[in-house]
Amino acid sequence: MSDLEAVGVGVAYGDTVAVQPLDLRVPGGRMLAVTGPSGAGKSSLLWALARAIRPAVATLHGTVTVDDVVLADRESAARAGVVLVPQGNGLNPALSAVESILVPLLALGVPPREASGRVSESLSRVGLADFGRHHVDQLSGGQQQRVALARAFALRPAVLLADESTSDLDAANRELMLAALRDEAARGASVVLATHDPDAAAQTDAALALDEGVATWVRRP
Repeated sequence: MSDLEAVGVGVAYGDTVAVQPLDLRVPGGRMLAVTGPSGAGKSSLLWALARAIRPAVATLHGTVTVDDVVLADRESAARAGVVLVPQGNGLNPALSAVESILVPLLALGVPPREASGRVSESLSRVGLADFGRHHVDQLSGGQQQRVALARAFALRPAVLLADESTSDLDAANRELMLAALRDEAARGASVVLATHDPDAAAQTDAALALDEGVATWVRRP
């Protein structure tokens, strides 16, 4: 089990405050929904939790820890097992679905045989076992979202931050991905899903609503 905790975390782009400082804690095994309309600050919050916003771009406030280890920057967050699935998916269109998942695993030193097994398993989990050879630009937006989630699952994160990762999916695949995210929590990960979908949010353990960067707890973890 891995616990994610943020104290006084906020984000400002110059004079524009994207996220007012807030506190949150997501215990391992739990899934939090961050809700709100477009522009509410959901993405900024997830990127701040991943320490993935460069100081030259925005001012970050507060501290983020995973299992009491302070995350100083993006590299320390990655070492702590924090995986961010960005809105837009962050996939390289020149790679196939298999390569999109395999390359990060090999870069982390996962042995090739184990990495190949993780790729097959994660593509099966997201219902794309037959699409591994397709290049990213040959896949639909929803399929790309599922490949991005498969890549995250293969990394076996301690903390999984998913930004609108069910937004382009039909009802059946949305339920499949929500079930997979819940499985990650059951494995012991802390899972945070940014979503504007009230049905998706209702299936999580807790919900935090953002409105113009101001956070209100709907359901506490």
